[in-house]
This record gives sequence, C-alpha cells and structure tokens, in this order.
Amino acid sequence: MECPVVVHEGQKLNKMAAIGQKWVPLYQVDAFTDQPFGGNAAAVCLLGDEELTDDHLQKIAAEMNQSETAFICKLSPQDDFISSSVFRLRWFTPVSEMLLCGHATLASAGALFYVIKNPSSQLTFQTLSGDLFARREGDFISLDLPENKSQPQDGGKYKDLIKATIGSFPVQEVRFCSSVGGDLLIRIPDSITREQFEKMTPDIQGMMAAHQEEIRGVIVTLKGSLENGCVDDEGVQYDFVSRFFDPWSGLPEDPVTGSAHTVLASYWAKELGKTEFYARQCSQRGGVLRVRLRGDGRVDVKGQAVVVTTGKIRI
Repeated sequence: MECPVVVHEGQKLNKMAAIGQKWVPLYQVDAFTDQPFGGNAAAVCLLGDEELTDDHLQKIAAEMNQSETAFICKLSPQDDFISSSVFRLRWFTPVSEMLLCGHATLASAGALFYVIKNPSSQLTFQTLSGDLFARREGDFISLDLPENKSQPQDGGKYKDLIKATIGSFPVQEVRFCSSVGGDLLIRIPDSITREQFEKMTPDIQGMMAAHQEEIRGVIVTLKGSLENGCVDDEGVQYDFVSRFFDPWSGLPEDPVTGSAHTVLASYWAKELGKTEFYARQCSQRGGVLRVRLRGDGRVDVKGQAVVVTTGKIRI
C-alpha cells in the first residue's frame, strides 16, 4: 500500500502547511505474521483528538482499500500516543464500519508499541465491542477479546450461501453466532486435506446473491490432524484451521480474522476438550494464531505484527 498523497520536502510541503491542510501519521501493519507481506494487512491512522465525520473516516478507509483501516484517537487533548495507555479505536472496511476487528486491533497495538515506542505493558482500546486489551508478551501481542458463542443452525436456511461458499465440499455442521455481528460457521469433515481446503474456491457472485442481512461473514473450519496435513513447516499439528469470507464488506476473503477466532475458540473447546489452541487461517497470505479460551467470557488471541509502511495522510 502506498500513501494516497506523496509530498516532497521543502517548498511544496511548506505551501500546503500554510493553507491549513492537516496531516496525520499512517502505517500499514501486517498482523498475525512475523514476516512482511504475510498475515493480514491493516492501515492504522493516528487521529489524535481530530474529530472527523463517519463519512470522512469511510472515505479514508475506501482510499486505503485494506480489509480494515483502524483509527486511533486520544481520549483528551492532554493525552499523547507515547505515554497514554487508553485510546478510542474504530475499524472500517472499504464500505462499512465493523463492530469488532481482531487483526486491526493487533496492528494498532503494533504501531503504538513498535513505531511510536509506547512503553506501556498493556493498552486499552475503547470500541463498539467494549474495552479491548493488548498486552506485550515477548515478541508477541496478546489481545483480550470477548468470547462469542455459536448455536446449532439448520443449514437449510442458508443452503444457497453454503453452496456458493464451499461448493461440492460436504458439510459436517452448521452454526450461527449473532453476537459478533453475524457469523455463519461451517465445519467440513476431518477427511478433507489442507491442500483441498486451501484450493477451495467460493463462488463470490453466488455468495453476494445469497447474502442475508444478518450475516457478517462465513467461517469455514476444519479439524487439524497429521493425516490431513494440517501441520506447520516443522510438522507441528494445528488444532484447527479456518478461512473467512465476507465479499459484501469489500474484499472476497479476509486473510486472517482475529474476531472469528473468538467464535472458533468457543466451538473447538467443546469439540476438542481443551482451551488452548494452535491455529492457522489458510488464506493465500496465511496467518498463525495462538488462542486461549479463558473461561471468564474472554478469549486471548496472540500473534505477531510487522510494520511495513510508515507515512502520513492528509485529512
């Protein structure tokens, strides 16, 4: 991603400043990866105490054209990004605002920790989903997010959407989670291999045609095993893998979805009889997550973040 406006040093910048144009810091951060160009990219904009309309924020997000753009605001003019530990946070896709976005929260914490050099051990973000927390844990950032439980769902209601999403793959179970904004959860049989899963190609136009208002996105998940090839580069088995599709939000597939793992953690805890998981999201970029269901209505989602672009945007 390039900054939408390129400004050269010297006279041009001075002229722009003279006529009152405002510039704020902008970063692109790859979340849930330890390498640039992996995981899920998010734009992170530090607004300070700037008051922008929702329409203005939406236009910035559309300009960035990332799966999400995060806007971090100070709570008061006396706060600053270096020493404060509590901020407001909002997330926008290219077409709409989101209730919860895990990877853009991780990216926001990464920008504050790694670029701004905020020394806090924990950051608090005030969001539409309540207070979210980002903690330093060595080379990782651990997000403290709300647990989102799913309920069994008659697949017949969403048969056209399911068909468009997974094609000829068999369905083992269908569930629905309303609390995260509306996620349809489809589990496919354990016999499906990782290679087959990664080659699955949804009918995006069919998904758009079958979309129902209560659906934020579609999670497709598969239990990991040595037999189906759901292992990392060192041969360590993933507990589960997943993919997330939400073409009505502006991009066909979300590369790595932290919020979806608040649904998946609750589901797989019952299926596997455990509360800590090693997971992978099997998009083209891919991402690795360590997830823990705490038992107090919260989920810890841990990953790494890499800052790949720094710059400014004119607002």
